[in-house]
Parts: sequence; C-alpha cells; structure tokens
Amino acid sequence: MEPVKVVENVYWVGAVDYGVRDFHGYRTSAGSTYNAYLIMDEKITLIDTVKNEFLPELLSRISKIVDPRRIDQVVAQHVELDHSGALPGLMEAIGREKPVYVSQTGEKAFKAHFPGTELNYRAVASGDSLALGRMSLEFIETKMVHWPASMARFCPQLGILFSQDAFGLHLATNRRFDDEVLRRVWGYEALKYFANILTPYTGPIAAVLKSVVDSGLLAKIKIICPDHGLIWRDNISEIVNCYARWVKQEPTRKAVVVYDTMWKSTEKMAAELADALSVEGVLVRRMSLKSCHRSDVATEIYDAGAVLVGSPTLNNGLYPTIAELLSYMRGLKFKNKIGAAFGSYGWSGEAAKMVQAALGEMKFQMPAPEVRYMWVPTEADLEPVRALARSVAAALPKEQAPPDFGF
Repeated sequence: MEPVKVVENVYWVGAVDYGVRDFHGYRTSAGSTYNAYLIMDEKITLIDTVKNEFLPELLSRISKIVDPRRIDQVVAQHVELDHSGALPGLMEAIGREKPVYVSQTGEKAFKAHFPGTELNYRAVASGDSLALGRMSLEFIETKMVHWPASMARFCPQLGILFSQDAFGLHLATNRRFDDEVLRRVWGYEALKYFANILTPYTGPIAAVLKSVVDSGLLAKIKIICPDHGLIWRDNISEIVNCYARWVKQEPTRKAVVVYDTMWKSTEKMAAELADALSVEGVLVRRMSLKSCHRSDVATEIYDAGAVLVGSPTLNNGLYPTIAELLSYMRGLKFKNKIGAAFGSYGWSGEAAKMVQAALGEMKFQMPAPEVRYMWVPTEADLEPVRALARSVAAALPKEQAPPDFGF
C-alpha cells in the first residue's frame, strides 16, 4: 500500500495487519492497523512507529515520500510494542543520535523495554510545545488513557489531534478514513475497542474529555489521527459524543444472557430466560460461549443493563469458559449493571452459586438469588427461571434499549 496523504504535508505511513486475531486477550476478528504519521516541515517528524515485524513496510512507505535518513525527530508517545516495537530498528536506519520525544513517565518505560539500546530520549510534559517549522506540536497528558505514559499531540496550525490510542479501533482495511467505511462497521468496532480496552479507565477518559471541552480545544479539532484504525475527518463530533456517552456507562433496557452448557440443560434455561425477558420488553442478546468470543460478549455487555450468566457445574466448580469470562469481566470493571446467575448440575451444583458470588463481587446489583436445576429441567421446573427474568426486567430502566449497539 502507498502512503496516504492526510492533509498537505502530513502522511499516514503505518501498517495494516490483516492477520492479527488476538490483542492481549481481545479477539481482533477484523485485524488491525498500526498507524504512524509523517509530518513534512523544516524538521521532518515521525509520530509513532509500528510492530517490529512491520518495520520494512514503515520504511518503504516513508521512502516513497522522503529518504528516511532525512527524518529529524521522532515522537513516540506510547511504549506498548504494537506502536514502539519498530523504534530501535527505525532509529538504526535514520540515526540513533536523533531525538525521540517521549513523556516523562514513558522515558523509564522505553528504557526498560529496550535495555542496552541507547537512544536520545527527550522527555516532554503536558503543555510543552515542539517546533517543527511552520507547524508545531502541543503535548497533552492523557494518563491512563490507557497507559500511565499516555500523551496526545495537537497541531494547532492544521487542527489535527494525534490521539494515540483514544478514538481507535481494530479494523484492517485499505481505507484510511472514517467516511470511506460504513457507519455500522466503524461504529461496532469503535464500541468493541472501547468496551474491551478502555472500560476500566472511564474516569480518566471523562476527565480528559472535560478538559478538552473546557479548554476550547474540541472546537479547534478538524481531524483525529489515532494509533489504531481509521482517521476521523467526517464523524468527529459523533465519535466524541459516543465517548462522552460511553464513559457514563448508563444502563439500558437490554440484557445479555451468556452461558455455556455440557448437555444442553443450562442452554435450555438460557433460552427460557431470553424468551421471558423478551416478553417483558427487554432487548435480549443470547450468547453461547461455544460460538461467541468473550470480547464480543463484553461488547454486548457494555451498553446492557443486565448480565445473566449460566454455568453447568464441573468438578465442583465453574465450567472453564465461564470462569474465564468472569475473570475477563472482573478486569474490565463494568459499572451500573444488574446481574443474575443460573445453571444446571448433576451431583453437587456449586457453579450457579459461584457465578452469583462473582457478580456480586463485581458490584452488580443482584435482584434475586441464583436459579439452578439438577439434571434436565422440565417445563414445570422452568417457572423459577421465568420469575428470575421478571425480577431482572423489573430492575431495568423502563425506556427502550437502543437497537444498534449504542453507537
């Protein structure tokens, strides 16, 4: 792929990873991109790099614009290796004496990631400005969005926000801009990215959004260039408004019924729960972990008001896929959720109780005790399941849930 002009003198020179399917436990079903940007000014500046294996692509795209050895400086604001992995090799190619601008927290992290590699790190802080010539970059500290060293950059002359991981999404495509991709595609992938990566940091994100609005910066932004996914030039207000809404984690009249099953007894309970919730006017997503990845479940959970988790009992404990899901959910720190537990068993039946306890530990509101059945529930046995659904529905907001994943 050729480099892509973002605006005059600013180019996308990153890499598209069509094959990646895992991002620290998050299923990247549509692949991803590692975005890097070249600014042509009196001081030629590269913003961010790529995964190490994509260094040849990065250098090739840069070479189609300028000899890489003419790059004067690098801004490397995120130490995570999908963006910094190629940094040592890049500096070897362009000259290790050239400055690499990093955040103050990031300097320690970069040195720890690349021990024995001597680079000319220059630490910057929020409010600092870097002159490029006709243009400049202003540094904006964004701690815990989503790393301690996170920092965005704003070019006031062009109105471009280089937002690092904020406003990103995992999507491998030869289209670089948001207006070149269907809204339903970028909307889902943006929500999935937020739900699976940024959920634990909604507090810091809300604070950054407030400061951006209060400072008047938002009104000056014409383009957002994140480190993953599409460049925002047409739907800026929409994606910013999505973030402003998502950080609130407001519950909706939507329920996710997620489960696994050994011999379909727990599945029978899940089906009855889904039907009974639907009767109560609840939007239901029924998700079996035999066919749904935990990151897709987390995406559906994000704008749901209720999460109902079903597990058969295996060896006096949780079914493995349910244990994995609960561990994943615990790390994401969802807020404002209603929870419920159910499951079947053959001998001892601990799993449903363990699910109930786990959801309670996550601070989910639990409107009713867990429901569990020994062996195969009959039609008459399913009345407590329907009662559980009614209890959950009664605790949900009355207004209709959004039909389109909330974006």
